[in-house]
Amino acid sequence: MIRRHGVDEMKTTMKVLLGALALGLAATPALAQRDPAYAAARSAGQVGEKMDGYLGIVGAATPALRAMVDDINIRRRAVYAQQAQANNATLEEYAFTAGCLAIQRTQAGEMYQAPNGSWVQRGSGPAQRDPRCP
Repeated sequence: MIRRHGVDEMKTTMKVLLGALALGLAATPALAQRDPAYAAARSAGQVGEKMDGYLGIVGAATPALRAMVDDINIRRRAVYAQQAQANNATLEEYAFTAGCLAIQRTQAGEMYQAPNGSWVQRGSGPAQRDPRCP
């Protein structure tokens, strides 16, 4: 019974966080994602959305690609920390919920991390999402 209560509590927290995310992700990560280098890396399958809410490198990384991904992830973490505090959630809960939403929003041909941790190219159907996603 205690375990079930914890799951229900987590689902409620995730729904609240999803609602906050649905209002729009913060401008800082959104601006970074308009960068032509980011768009090119994403369309080439060099980067993808991870379940933890951060951007990941798929395959080998050049120093420039690593720097870009690190910069985007630093910005995301700052936004997640601020939003987690505002929504009475942990950084990890907020980031995970953001990851669920980011994976859901991937387009056909883009890469994302599947629940088993492998990189998957999005097809025409829905993305595989972690069962804990709200």
